[in-house]
Parts: sequence; C-alpha cells; structure tokens
Amino acid sequence: MSEKKSGLTYADAGVDIDAGNALVERIKPAARRTQRSGTMSGLGGFGALFDLKAAGYSDPILVGATDGVGTKLRIAIDTGVVDTIGIDLVAMCVNDLVCQGAEPLFFLDYFATGKLDVDQATRIIEGIAEGCAQSGCALIGGETAEMPGMYHKGDFDLAGFAVGAMERGADLPAGVQAGDVLLGLGSNGVHSNGYSFVRKVVELSGLGWDAASPFSEGTLGEALLAPTRLYVTQCLAAVRAGGVHALAHITGGGLTENLPRVLPEGLGAQIDLSSWELPPVFRWLAETAGMEEAELLKTFNSGIGMIVVVAADRADAIAALLSEAGERVTRIGTVTEGQGVAYEGKLL
Repeated sequence: MSEKKSGLTYADAGVDIDAGNALVERIKPAARRTQRSGTMSGLGGFGALFDLKAAGYSDPILVGATDGVGTKLRIAIDTGVVDTIGIDLVAMCVNDLVCQGAEPLFFLDYFATGKLDVDQATRIIEGIAEGCAQSGCALIGGETAEMPGMYHKGDFDLAGFAVGAMERGADLPAGVQAGDVLLGLGSNGVHSNGYSFVRKVVELSGLGWDAASPFSEGTLGEALLAPTRLYVTQCLAAVRAGGVHALAHITGGGLTENLPRVLPEGLGAQIDLSSWELPPVFRWLAETAGMEEAELLKTFNSGIGMIVVVAADRADAIAALLSEAGERVTRIGTVTEGQGVAYEGKLL
C-alpha cells in the first residue's frame, strides 16, 4: 500500500498563523496599558469598540488622520533598531489630529512583512503602544499581514490610523488675526519627513549607519532614528487654557508650506530665523549636501516641530505653560497682513 502524501499547508506557502496568534498574545499587555476612558474591548475581535460618551463628550465631532513614517523605516530595518519607529508612527498621526483641536482617542496600526518575526514585531508594536500611552490614546486594534513574495527578507511596512474628537464648535484654526504671536516648539531632530533626502546625504558622506555620528553622541543610525516628538498633551493643555488660535505640525514642506495651512486668506507670517539655533543634525545635512537655506526650510522642520499661534495678550502665559510641560518654547514671529511666510535673519 502506498503512503498517502501530506497536503500543502498555509505554513508551506510561507504564512504562519501560529506566529500571528503568538504575536497577539505578546502585545496584549502593551495594548492594555494604553486603555483610557471610552475603551470598550481588547485585541482579538473583528472590530474595536469605543464609547464617546464614556470619554466625556456630549456633542462630539470626530477627526481622523492616517500616516506612515516613510523611508525612515529603511534605517530602522538596516540597523535593526526598531524599538522607537512605532512612536514615529503614532506621532505622525496624533500630532496632526491635535492641530484640528482634537483629542486623540484611539489608534489602529497596520504592520506588513514577508515573514513574521514575532520578537521584532513585538518590539515595533510595543513602540506604538508607548507612543499611544504618551499621547493619551488607546491602541485598540490593528492588522498584522504576513505576505510572502511581497517584501524582501527582513523588510516590513507600517501605517497608522488615529481617531480623535472635539466638542462641536471647538475646532482649530479659529480666530487667527494679524498680530498673533508664533510660538515654536523644539523638535527632536529630523522626525519622520525628508528621509529619502537624508539617506542620499548619508550616501554622499560615505558613512555607514554604524559610524560615529558627526553631530551627536552614538552612531549615525541611532542619531537619525531619534523618534518624532509627541506634542499632544502639552498642546491640548494650551488650547484648554485659552488664547490658542491655531497649531501647525511642521512635517514635509517644512515651515514654508505648513504654517500657511492654518492662516486665513489674506494673512501671512513673519519669522525671525535668528530666534532659535539650528540643531546640529540639520547643519550637517545642509553642509554635506551644499543645501541652500530656502531648500532646508521647505524640506525639514529645521528645529521647530510645532508652531502654536496665540493671541498676543496670551503669548507669555501660554509660553510659560508649555515650558512647564517640558517644551523648548521660542517666540519665532508674528502673523501679518499678506500671504505666505517671510523670513528675516539667518539659520545657516
């Protein structure tokens, strides 16, 4: 009698369901510590529930934001330093939400790879949970996709989706006028924009990710993986204190393109570039690439990760509040009549 041949399994095709289940169990404690008022269910269901009334809202408007972290992932993959890339993912979404005046409520992540490495995936998702915990946002679900043949060995991709809420009529920007003061909040480095340019500059420099950083302690890879700063709880406190008319998250497009997004038609801004010091990472990038100042200002955050537009008579009080919350606050300019952003002084 001939032996019966065993049939092809999903694992033979490269998808390990058991590994996926193991990952869910590993990350449940991380998700659990992000629970907040309004959270109704844990990981593992077909969908995630959230109770807006329990979160304290009576007439809420929902706000959604989705983003990724771009080619910064390439550095994380190549160096194996994946512990903070999840913070970047959360920050890119929730820092946008707060600019609408919304409090981030919950977060969903999408993690895709060719072959699931449970230990690596756990480190990544624990970083996502840390970003959520720091911004008062619950990690209530997500998707882990193992897709053989779609990604090179060791590669992965990340995307995130955040939902926030505000009471009706509390949306930003609102009331921006000429004479308002621009408070700049310091960034934590390059954050998560412009990394295709960053990688090109590193290639031009001839340095490897494990080389000593030319502008900071540690390796070059570690320095460039500094996670995006989370501004959520600090900015919400400023909004609730009164006098904040707008918030601008300085991402791709830099100061030049992001600040005008929150200014009404007919209003522009005057920024004094000499009011803050350009962080060493940007000076190194600019000098290595022979980059013009104008190009720097529309590519990177240049040391200012968030701009808070405040009424002139509230500027000192809001600056003090933000400083007490741990922000590096600089009065960088004012709202003016006209269009666009005008610069005075020099960064480079």
